[in-house]
Amino acid sequence: MTVTATSVDESDQVQPQIAPASRAARLVRLVPALAAALSGVLLYVSFPPRTLWWLALPAFAVFGWVLRGRSWKAGLGLGYLFGLGFLLPLLVWTGVEVGPGPWLALVAIEAVFVALVGAGTAAVSKLPGWPVWAAALWIAGEAARARAPFNGFPWGKIAFGQADGIFLPLAAVGGTPVLSFAVVLCGFGLYEAVRLMLERRRTRAVQRSAAAVALLSVAVPVVGAVAARPLVSDTAEDGTATVAVIQGNVPRAGLDFNAQRRAVLDYHARETERLAAEVKAGKVEKPDFLLWPENSSDIDPFANADARAVIGKAAKAIGVPISVGGVVERDGKLLNEQILWDPAKGPVDTYDKRQIQPFGEYLPLRSLVGAINENWTSMVRQDFSRGSEPGVFTMDGAKVGLVTCYEAAFDWTVRSEVTDGAQMISVPSNNATFDRSEMTYQQLAMSRVRAVEHSRTVTVPVTSGVSAIIMPDGTITQRTGMFVADSLVQKVPLRSTETPATRLGILPEIALVLVAAGGLGWAIGAGVRTRRAADPA
Repeated sequence: MTVTATSVDESDQVQPQIAPASRAARLVRLVPALAAALSGVLLYVSFPPRTLWWLALPAFAVFGWVLRGRSWKAGLGLGYLFGLGFLLPLLVWTGVEVGPGPWLALVAIEAVFVALVGAGTAAVSKLPGWPVWAAALWIAGEAARARAPFNGFPWGKIAFGQADGIFLPLAAVGGTPVLSFAVVLCGFGLYEAVRLMLERRRTRAVQRSAAAVALLSVAVPVVGAVAARPLVSDTAEDGTATVAVIQGNVPRAGLDFNAQRRAVLDYHARETERLAAEVKAGKVEKPDFLLWPENSSDIDPFANADARAVIGKAAKAIGVPISVGGVVERDGKLLNEQILWDPAKGPVDTYDKRQIQPFGEYLPLRSLVGAINENWTSMVRQDFSRGSEPGVFTMDGAKVGLVTCYEAAFDWTVRSEVTDGAQMISVPSNNATFDRSEMTYQQLAMSRVRAVEHSRTVTVPVTSGVSAIIMPDGTITQRTGMFVADSLVQKVPLRSTETPATRLGILPEIALVLVAAGGLGWAIGAGVRTRRAADPA
């Protein structure tokens, strides 16, 4: 501590006074930490429901400025602050009904992955072409978050904030990893280009080489996105289907909507019968099939004759097949199931949700969680079981792939339906437990990205909204409000062409993870050689 003067209090004790210069130095040291956290907040603001996708670029530009040239330990801390700034507001919806504990715990864990990316980025920032290595490291972090812990939590992938952006066509090239990579690369490249314009100390040859890398980091993603636009098409390759999306609404928001299971079923049956009356009156074109949301019948229609009668009556009224979201118990297993309901035959096919939600549909570490808070264990009294097979229903000749709610965040679940023959995709969801939070809009943006990624129409039937119909180019053509009963009817294209992203599957992600590993290995090796040169002994 620097002492410049002393003062004597009433007890004649000498008190040290901190020099203004020392205080200013401390404030300067806080600038990178503050910038890291604020750039994370800026990244959050780029996500839906806002359409400010382009803010992701300056967010990563500032993040690059904060990390460049620092030690890996500093990068670890700064990365954690960036992760907190991003994920705290992004995931606040996870605590809407259960309080701040689970929300803060989730963010604290997920931000660790961002911290590790920060450490790696600081290490590779000294390498030539560092924006490429750093962007690949971000994708490695996203890949890890999508798989661990508890089978992963991909929410917050950069790709999911780009549904309105110019980079969106890249989803058709290499899926969410390539789309995320392009955005992050462009952001880091933007900072590097600005830095080089302000720096004059390099030799002309080195300056030109570094400037070329910086400019390419910005230009290549933009040019690639423009070049990928022909992959985005709404052409009806296999004809069309007239689909109806049913949103029956719920009696009230929150976790206790489950206590009104019969009311929720009745609401969806009532909206279906209302649509049937409009079709009969000639006000609406008759659909080829109906899509109900997840949890539209939490009363097991296989075990409950009353629920079976309600669904059967609605199906006969409209006279076409319905995909019903049910909770069923079979062979002692609790399943989140989509049921294909024929108006004449009743249930004829099922799809069991494969990627179930930890702490929502099953409870990992149940004894530990119960010791912390017994109320949390009571919310998930019985764990759901996982399905094992893709779900593609043949509905009036159209092949409809089912991706239930949370599954839309995972690359593999959506791709498996398309490779199994789906000509369109439905994402039945239930967001009633999250009230009017941004969760609904974040999930809707995922479905828009999936539409472009696999060049398929995507429908999103939701119990309480927002339900929507999305074209293969990611455009929303119809949508409902929240917490209203409504239906959407539209003729949509059926497609069978597989995009490069569909065909390549996980390969682009593996390639980018290998690039990240190569850059990190180079940086570690260079650091070891530098230390040996400095200390020959």
